[in-house]
Amino acid sequence: MLVSFLGSLPLGTLNIAAMQIAISDGVWAAMLFSIGSLIVEIIYVRLSLVAMDWVRKQEKVFKALEWITLIIVLALAASSFYAALHPSVNENVILSSTLPRFFLGVVMSAVNPVQIPFWFGWSTVLFTKKILLPRKDHYNSYIFGIGIGTFIGNCLFIFGGILIASSINNNQNILNWIIGSIFAITAIVHAWRMFTKKDSAHKLEHPDEIPGVPHEH
Repeated sequence: MLVSFLGSLPLGTLNIAAMQIAISDGVWAAMLFSIGSLIVEIIYVRLSLVAMDWVRKQEKVFKALEWITLIIVLALAASSFYAALHPSVNENVILSSTLPRFFLGVVMSAVNPVQIPFWFGWSTVLFTKKILLPRKDHYNSYIFGIGIGTFIGNCLFIFGGILIASSINNNQNILNWIIGSIFAITAIVHAWRMFTKKDSAHKLEHPDEIPGVPHEH
């Protein structure tokens, strides 16, 4: 739970999306989005626990997902900037789609493979140190903790977004510029990781290089 909470704090596609949904559609919509995204995360973790060798070999799949994620983040940035330049629009057309927020969270999390190498690295270390054992009760409590930690982390962004909106008197134009800039920076960092071999596919092959994951010496 602690690792999951801390891992969800760096700015990323999903937590910033949850923040913007909270500002535009309310806390409950953002909560549904977060629940949808964390369900996919814990499914990915559960599958990786029982199929580590198979997951490690899916480099082409993760390469494709990296490109899809980059396109989505660029589209989110462009949509926010468009809304900022056209006050009559006043919303991110992607996050304000008619797709239910829960399913939007599921879809965006499903194509965002960042959490897979992160948990792949941590699970490998915990297995090595025999803190995590290949037992059903260990797996269930591990996944439960991950889900709770991620949800608490997302709540900080959700309620933080509401607080930010209130502090600038709900000036949606300023919010769109801020959120668009965050998405743009996220896209740049994501592209840099892809082209410098620090993407998800590389991390699956080298889990010891993942920041924050303790190394075996």
